[in-house]
Amino acid sequence: MSKQPIHTDTAPAAIGTYSQAIRAGDTVYLSGQIPLDPQTMELVSGGAEPQIRRVFDNLMAVAEAAGGTLADIAKLTVYLTDLGDFSTVNEVMAEYFTEPYPARAAIGVAQLPKGAAVEMDAVLVP
Repeated sequence: MSKQPIHTDTAPAAIGTYSQAIRAGDTVYLSGQIPLDPQTMELVSGGAEPQIRRVFDNLMAVAEAAGGTLADIAKLTVYLTDLGDFSTVNEVMAEYFTEPYPARAAIGVAQLPKGAAVEMDAVLVP
């Protein structure tokens, strides 16, 4: 099976040795997105809610570059430095997704790249 990298300038550039996403057959694996503004490559400010929104916007941009939408996400993983932000993830996610919602895991972590409060990765089946 061949692998095809997915790239878009409307999401943050990779900050390491990885692709924004990889298509393998009919599945697209979206790399973890942190709340970087794709124009400035700086974290958005204002706390957890704007960071969560920026992450969903970044995932949406990569999904669209792969020919899909957020509705095509089959599995979403959320990494939070403060599990107290879990309810905010649910509130914001309800604005970006409709039922049936993707399968999801939420994991509390000690630290994320660049001091982000949230990171998410996903599996897309467009």
